[in-house]
Amino acid sequence: MKEILAAFSLDENKYRIDRIGTGHIHETFRVLGPDSWILQRVNKNVFLRPEVIARNWRLAADYLLDTEPNYVFLRPALTVDGKEMVVDGEGWPWRMFPYLSGTVTIDCVSTEKEAYAAAAAFGGLTRRLNNIPLTDFQETIPHFHDLALRFDQFGEALAGATPERIDKAASCIESVKQFGYLVSQYQELVDSGELRRRITHNDTKINNVLLDEKTREARCVIDLDTLMPGYFIYDFGDMVRTFVSPVDENEKDINRISFRENIYRALHEGYLDQMGMVMSAAELKAIPFAGKMMTYIMSLRFLADFLNGDVYYHTAYIGHNLVRARNQLRYLEILSARFS
Repeated sequence: MKEILAAFSLDENKYRIDRIGTGHIHETFRVLGPDSWILQRVNKNVFLRPEVIARNWRLAADYLLDTEPNYVFLRPALTVDGKEMVVDGEGWPWRMFPYLSGTVTIDCVSTEKEAYAAAAAFGGLTRRLNNIPLTDFQETIPHFHDLALRFDQFGEALAGATPERIDKAASCIESVKQFGYLVSQYQELVDSGELRRRITHNDTKINNVLLDEKTREARCVIDLDTLMPGYFIYDFGDMVRTFVSPVDENEKDINRISFRENIYRALHEGYLDQMGMVMSAAELKAIPFAGKMMTYIMSLRFLADFLNGDVYYHTAYIGHNLVRARNQLRYLEILSARFS
């Protein structure tokens, strides 16, 4: 770490470094000393062009500094040579942010207050960037939430899978095919032009919001690697996918998966309190589709990874991705019944 800290003008002898976080993409550390920082090693195997992340982040930060200077938006610290990242000897990019004291992250939504606060935070970021020019932004992961592409990738994985994996996943494969109509609905919605492209977060899990440790009010949106042009259905839909059930995508007992109406109402209210005034009538009408679309896309991705031999997502045991796919497909059944 000595060279990395020195690149950010920090003396390693004055700081303690602790590994933190539950994510599977980046390596994250807290740097404690005369001042406190979050240090992160970016996964270059997932983000093939980390310079695009830095550029998108800088564009948003500069815009918000001009338009809403009091809005809390974490900006990467600059290295001694004025860059947002430093690359180590093995080619891994590193970046550093100020550590906001008195904040916490949580991995599961427990209360309506948490759901409302996080949804309002994600919606508030998109609203504040509603008029920023999109021309200079690029996709950090191309076609990240393109449902049609993900369905095609599932088909390719199925065609190349071993007979053993196909047999184990037979019920999930059949279920995925039965929900194939969602691909056509997605494509029709996108092609209609009724959805406006905006800068969206694209990874709206509850642990991507810093909450005040005492009040549980949202202090700041974090993890902006996928801050790029997208549609509101991506952000709203992923909140429906990850906030509303009392258990996450790793739960093996599908009987524990349910739709918490009170949590849904809270996130719906929080998001629309921020975004409702800039959304069109057609976008408001598309709200019920969002959760189904994002749950289906994750069903496809987990199942495709299982069929491919578990090469993308970190797994804790054999069949983990199949459990995730089965979990998401059960939740999709519940959402389809709720938003029929």
